[in-house]
Amino acid sequence: MATAIEAITTLLTLAGLAYLLLALLGIRNFAHYWRTKKVDKGFAPDVTILKPVKGVDQRMYAGLESHCRQQYAGDFEIVFGVSSLADPAVAEIEQLKLEFPSCAIRVVECPERLGTSGKMSNLVQMLREARYEHVIINDSDILVSPHYLSRVMECFVDASVGLVTVPYIGRTSEDGPALTLWSKLEALGISTDFLPGVLTARRLEGGIRFGLGSTLATTKTVLAKIGGLEPLVEYLADDYELGARIASVGYRVELCAEVVETTVPFYSFRSFKDHQLRWVRSMRDSRRLGYVGVGITYALPWAMMNCIASGFALWSFSLLSIVVLARVAVALSAGVGVLGDGQVLRDLWLLPLRDCFGLAFWAWSYAGDTVVWRGERFTLRDGRLTPVGRR
Repeated sequence: MATAIEAITTLLTLAGLAYLLLALLGIRNFAHYWRTKKVDKGFAPDVTILKPVKGVDQRMYAGLESHCRQQYAGDFEIVFGVSSLADPAVAEIEQLKLEFPSCAIRVVECPERLGTSGKMSNLVQMLREARYEHVIINDSDILVSPHYLSRVMECFVDASVGLVTVPYIGRTSEDGPALTLWSKLEALGISTDFLPGVLTARRLEGGIRFGLGSTLATTKTVLAKIGGLEPLVEYLADDYELGARIASVGYRVELCAEVVETTVPFYSFRSFKDHQLRWVRSMRDSRRLGYVGVGITYALPWAMMNCIASGFALWSFSLLSIVVLARVAVALSAGVGVLGDGQVLRDLWLLPLRDCFGLAFWAWSYAGDTVVWRGERFTLRDGRLTPVGRR
């Protein structure tokens, strides 16, 4: 039995090491593509930014301000969607209007609940109010650079592009009680685990066929060809579904090199666990075959287990050392090189713990179908949400 465990952990470690090398190639390929790609910087179609909001999130106002400070040659408007005009976010938006009187800002009340996902229900109603052909969907806490619109919309000069999406970093609190271990692990995973996986898929599959919720830029024409947003109102991973459906009708999904920020809130272990399980079970249902292989990608925990299984043999430490070097190289190349996330340097020492949790949550994702979203419990089946207790 001990020999079998040693052999299995050795094979899994080698498979994980192979993945890390592929990830490095994927990161290099992405960086080279955008370094050499020629874009038409004069292409600036008018665009509507759709932002569904609910309540006031941490750092939300800073994110809203960043959208109003765009250095963009075309016209743009920002349409906020709320389920009720009594939502606290409305006061923040009114303040935004006063601060940026020259920016076209509107609030749309979305009273209809069209499906389980309140966010997508609102977006369906907001889309009807969009003035322009090009639309961008992103969350209320997304913070962007002044060149965000220009760089995203430049991608549409290629008529084959139907969706543009962007990578992101998770910005934690600088200090204080909100900067918990669990918040650090969340942010570290986004920059050093999630993005390398996306870039590896991009290289292996010749592109990506899914979207990232940080930015979903498309057109009304493309949305009409996939039946609009209405079919997505029951889905948890609406960003993945939108990208997959747009790719299925022959359009290309472009991963733009522009990087945005999202806020990582205060996390207790319980809230961290709930968020991670929602994330991994969403991935499991979206990419069932590919997700099976995700467990292999955690080379560091497998190498550590291999050391134990081999009785701390010298060769197992050599293998662990190689894996550590490869894992750190991936973390720094993706997190610092591509994303410019300085938090990675601060929290690099947490990589082993982050990867051990990642492997544990991957295994745990197969133990059930329940997810917690905004304090509500749902059953997740085939990517669709059903409130617990409803059949």
